[in-house]
Amino acid sequence: MTAPLPAAMPTEPHLVPARASAHADGPEPDAPKRLARGLDAVRHGVLLIDPRGRVTVSTAPARALLGRLGLGGAPTLRRLLRLARAGSGLPAREIVARLRGQAVLDVASDGHSVQVELHPVPGEGVALVLEEVSARRAAETRAHALARLDPLTGLPNRLQLREHLDVALARLERTDEGCAVLLVDLDRFKPVNDTLGHPVGDALLQKVADRLSAIVRPGDTVARIGGDEFVVLQAGTAEPGEAQALARRIVDLVGRTYMIEGQLLSIGASVGVAVAPADGGEADKLLKNADLALYRAKLDGRGTFRFFEPAMDARMQARRRLELDMRQALARREFQLHYQPQLNLADEQLVGCEALIRWRHPERGLVSPLDFIPLAEEIGLIVPIGEWVLRQACRDAASWPQPLSVAVNVSPAQFKSDRLVETIVSALANAGLPAARLEIEITEGVLLQNNDKTLHTLHRLRDLGVRVSMDDFGTGYSSLSYLRAFPFDKIKIDRSFVSDMDAKDGPGGKDSLSPKADGEAIIRAIAGLGRSLGMTTVAEGVETPEQLRRIRAEGCTDVQGYLISKPLPADDLLRLLSAPDRPARTGAPS
Repeated sequence: MTAPLPAAMPTEPHLVPARASAHADGPEPDAPKRLARGLDAVRHGVLLIDPRGRVTVSTAPARALLGRLGLGGAPTLRRLLRLARAGSGLPAREIVARLRGQAVLDVASDGHSVQVELHPVPGEGVALVLEEVSARRAAETRAHALARLDPLTGLPNRLQLREHLDVALARLERTDEGCAVLLVDLDRFKPVNDTLGHPVGDALLQKVADRLSAIVRPGDTVARIGGDEFVVLQAGTAEPGEAQALARRIVDLVGRTYMIEGQLLSIGASVGVAVAPADGGEADKLLKNADLALYRAKLDGRGTFRFFEPAMDARMQARRRLELDMRQALARREFQLHYQPQLNLADEQLVGCEALIRWRHPERGLVSPLDFIPLAEEIGLIVPIGEWVLRQACRDAASWPQPLSVAVNVSPAQFKSDRLVETIVSALANAGLPAARLEIEITEGVLLQNNDKTLHTLHRLRDLGVRVSMDDFGTGYSSLSYLRAFPFDKIKIDRSFVSDMDAKDGPGGKDSLSPKADGEAIIRAIAGLGRSLGMTTVAEGVETPEQLRRIRAEGCTDVQGYLISKPLPADDLLRLLSAPDRPARTGAPS
């Protein structure tokens, strides 16, 4: 490209003919014209630039495309370079360098975009193939924009949120201008979605998006990152108090009533807040810390907000380690079953035992069920753990010298599984245990979900001969209605009512009720209800002779608690039941 560039080139002919060949079999003199007409019929434009920088071929489609880019008249290399530099953003030196090899570049001007392919032609220079790509580029631009938006609410999605967050953090490095990430999770949204349908749920999410968008400043970002989770990026925060005020407004505004399709809906919001730079200077760390704060807000009762604290990360790390250990506990056979006997008050004989899981960790020691059962339910491990408990309890009970019943707690997550009945049938068959000796204990949480399916499962268990009891009776909202829906074999009275019986009499004497002494009245009512319905009533948590005396007086049929026996390992229970002078009660531990 050292030859001087011509200022212009002739418009006729648009194909410069080569010198005629002296050979008889060479091309005819009018062959270049026919080739030019043929190239004019091709949709793509073609330009040929010879080694001296002259435009030797310029087809009609090429001139039309260049005209749309604002380059009317005869094209010259100088004008092409100027247009390419302005339309592609590349320096002239880079464009000239590309002319020496194969390359592709986009040139845009006057609302049009043309893709230029450069192909070296040995001995002839460079061929440029021009294609109109305006529609394609516009479609790609629209697709790029849509890929960064949530299709339901029109808010930025996770991808665009990340871009805005990166910009905010870059500004933080330059100007020390902080920002805050507020992670918003809707409370009680799933019941709305499940009971009223997805169209109502979608409309509710759109309303929430509108409310969040209405309370932020122009420079802030509201994004929906999935399901019922939103993120508010508060830019330019000078102090945590600004994020606190916004979090409080979010909890208040999202928690107000909605009217959708004639339905009054009430939900809430839990908010986790992380502030930069105090809680992190990277996007991933800020989002993670906001999530930890949100988790704390949920644990504290939902409908509130919490700021990230370093201790939250320590607790979460401990929780993750516990989760990893628990996932390996089944394979390592670290779980054990203990059994707490139940005493019939009429004949002072043991009639059954409740299976209680224990986890003996090689390093942690004995892990309380209160620490790992809620976590197992949350992460879905309760189903395989529950299946192991069922099978192990049936095997142990089959070895007892007396035909006592064995009671096993079944979680709501197990009832969601379609395999529960088949698992119980398999456990009974493998252990050789009669179905009448197995008792399934459920809480109100089981009956709150998919009531029809749950009742169908309970009736299938009843048809097998398995007994069903309601645990923690009296602590839920609808316990009495559930007794009408399903005829339970047993009602277990929650230990909280039994502990209330130790409360002193009220100021009016033993017939008046103190704030806690109403436990006795509740036990009397439940015992009478069970008697009238033909159900066994078991009082849990009996620890003192006085509690036992009062429970007996109120008409309960069975009792369970430390006064009767503490939970015993399987081997200790077997020795107790095999003793020739087996006591009716083992007594409380020293």
